[in-house]
Amino acid sequence: MAAKNKGTRYWLFKTEPDVYSIDDLAKEKTCYWEGIRNYQARNSLRDDAKPGDQVLIYHSNAKTKEGKPAIGLVGIAEVCKAGYPDHTALDPKSKYYDPKSKFDNPTWYMVDVKFVRKLKRLISLQELKSNPALENMLVVQQGSRLSIQPVQETEWQSVLQMEKTPLNEELK
Repeated sequence: MAAKNKGTRYWLFKTEPDVYSIDDLAKEKTCYWEGIRNYQARNSLRDDAKPGDQVLIYHSNAKTKEGKPAIGLVGIAEVCKAGYPDHTALDPKSKYYDPKSKFDNPTWYMVDVKFVRKLKRLISLQELKSNPALENMLVVQQGSRLSIQPVQETEWQSVLQMEKTPLNEELK
């Protein structure tokens, strides 16, 4: 379960920018976060994510125009609708279709998020790993591939501080 502060929880949502990027969210303002097909991540969306919760948007499998890795935190969103059945699982034409999911017994859930802002700069995975305050953050743990991850309030605050600090030359 994610950390609480007067009811607010903090999350990290991963996305591949060629599928859906922070720029897409900024343009659309709100979206449903569909296609989650991991039971642990599903449970977080169904049971824990609530309106007002804050979300770090993380680009995975990303590269710059020059072909350099651009994996890391890129923006902030907010959950604006609590978990509800993922209708894409019921649509045979959807890439997220799951024939085992049923209208009256849905397997998969989603939430709606709204754009808050882009971070002032990319905070790379390498940079996150180099910050001792984030050593327990799930995204820096080896083998942690969950696309929906709880974030502790102290980790959230550390990330916001990192955003204000110029990137260390050795991490470029």
